[in-house]
Amino acid sequence: MPDHLLLVIADASVVINLNATGCAAAILDALLFRVAVTDVVATELGEDRRGGRNDAVLLNELTAAGRIATLPLDEAAAQLFGGLVAGTAADTLDDGEAASIAVAVTCGAILTVDERKARRICAQRFPGLRLLSAVELLLHDDVASRLGRDMQSNAVFRALQTARMRVLPEHADRIVQLIGADRARQCPSLPKAARLL
Repeated sequence: MPDHLLLVIADASVVINLNATGCAAAILDALLFRVAVTDVVATELGEDRRGGRNDAVLLNELTAAGRIATLPLDEAAAQLFGGLVAGTAADTLDDGEAASIAVAVTCGAILTVDERKARRICAQRFPGLRLLSAVELLLHDDVASRLGRDMQSNAVFRALQTARMRVLPEHADRIVQLIGADRARQCPSLPKAARLL
């Protein structure tokens, strides 16, 4: 399917990471696919004011500019959502993650989520669901072309420093190459082996 027809559902942590880059609008403009969040995630960001972040305000600006859409849960998504938030702690998710998964599954969209537990549950329960991470969005070729290497490197470093962006082990080497070993040592969310290079 052509990129411009793809829909990507972003979880709250991904929005937080995008906001932390300082250039979320430019990143979203570079990506050919459409990005959306659920109304549950939008509410969740509005309620989370830890660390003085203003993620809800920044999300509202991106939504008003047409860069991110906000989607409600339809009946099918709401039913799936219920099954993701009820049960044992090991097999349930917070509301934002559950809503993001439910909408991605029912819309046939791609899900962008960073949390290990959410990714594990997706792999087990929805093996056909395509997953991306915030890092993969920031490292996307279109983002590199639009921002240039220096701006992309600074954006990734800010997301690592400010939002403690999670980096999957398979992306660690590429991140270190982009931001440099000195800055990598300042990023506790990078895998330890990557910080010691």
